[in-house]
Amino acid sequence: MEKRILNYEDLLAMLDDLLREPKEFWENFYEDRSKDIPFFKVKGPDENLVEYFNKGLSPKKVLELGSGPGRNAIYMAKQGAAVGALDLSEKAIEWAKERADEEGVTLDFHCVSLFDFEIEPNTYDFIYDCGMFHHLAPHRRLTYLEIIKKALKKDGYFGLVCFDTDGSLGTPDWEVYKEGSLRGGIGYTEERLKEIFKDDFIIKDFRKMKKVIQPNELFGEDFLWTSLMQIKK
Repeated sequence: MEKRILNYEDLLAMLDDLLREPKEFWENFYEDRSKDIPFFKVKGPDENLVEYFNKGLSPKKVLELGSGPGRNAIYMAKQGAAVGALDLSEKAIEWAKERADEEGVTLDFHCVSLFDFEIEPNTYDFIYDCGMFHHLAPHRRLTYLEIIKKALKKDGYFGLVCFDTDGSLGTPDWEVYKEGSLRGGIGYTEERLKEIFKDDFIIKDFRKMKKVIQPNELFGEDFLWTSLMQIKK
């Protein structure tokens, strides 16, 4: 059947089709747990996330986007939050479930794309994303923002960890579609990243992640940005 662009969703689907199929990629990514991937080797949470909690962040209901093997979700559950852990990869969810069982915590797992996830409005005190945002195509950033804004409660918080331009190339938006590739993820400058969020969020904290030498209870790599924001609504 001929595919037609009759609405905004059709346009998003067309642009999605120009790039790789994400679920297949992430299933393959998590196939081998012994790979030399920095966060594969660490069970503990991000150093910046621990800092947020130590400084007074105390959400009751949390959603983690791209939760992977569950490092951060498990930590937040141990701090007393009810945590939803969302990831597209069944293998990632399976790994996270094993770790959650080992740690004796309960997580609400969702193996689904964020863009297909049914969210009740004004549900979460805190949404956290470590590593999903920089793998989004530019057109999906728009949908991503709308979902987060819808999902957060009044005065809710959003935490973000993503590549800087040391972590990945700063591929311009239009080049993504000309090349048909995200080149492994988009590296953001401070200016480019803040431009995306400044209209809808108050940026409370913005810095490079601190490098944490392993083995350690915390995760930290200095090719990543970290930011804590509060929604303006």
